[in-house]
Amino acid sequence: MARNAVWHDEYWLLLLQLYLRHPVGLKPLYSRDMVGLSLELHISPQSLRRRMEQIARLDTPRLERIWNTYSTDPKRLERAANLLRSMKGFGAADDFYEGVEVQETFELDFRPLPADERYMPVMLILILDLYFQLTPATMVARTPEVVELARLIKLKPNDVVEVLDVMQICDPYLGRTEVTLSPLLLPCQQVWQRFSDHEPPQLHQLAEELKEYFKSSSYK
Repeated sequence: MARNAVWHDEYWLLLLQLYLRHPVGLKPLYSRDMVGLSLELHISPQSLRRRMEQIARLDTPRLERIWNTYSTDPKRLERAANLLRSMKGFGAADDFYEGVEVQETFELDFRPLPADERYMPVMLILILDLYFQLTPATMVARTPEVVELARLIKLKPNDVVEVLDVMQICDPYLGRTEVTLSPLLLPCQQVWQRFSDHEPPQLHQLAEELKEYFKSSSYK
């Protein structure tokens, strides 16, 4: 049985801590810090963003009390957050959900591929977006758009081209029938299928949001 995301009131402290991080306010949906907290809590960035918007509005008496207690005392907030994180079993599904199978969803997009740890699915999504902006003749390492994306996601241009080549095999409109032994074929097929019903503008909007993860100065 898969478990649903579970929200505990204590999590407001962690989300408030993120909200108050400079610059104070709502954080981009896929900023590295937002994704990091999502992975820690096993709660999607979209869900955290909605709750962060509640903090911005202070739309419940409980949030007002938390804000009044901690917003002007960052050291107190840090102590409370550290205490929460130090609790046995915090963020560990094995302790909280013993005997329950955990079905990960968004988490897998931000983890290295078992087939090739140079890549994460989120990188393949960005490369797929680039794929629809190029023609096969321009899917080469010297193309400026390839160079720019490679620099953003900390890959070599040839690494991006390798994925673009595999995406061509996934593309039914090209009708390529050659056999490839690339370990990236299955991950690329999975990403292709996920977004096969998306219009290019929809995919591009998502890609622009996902780029925030890589723009963060803490990304290595």
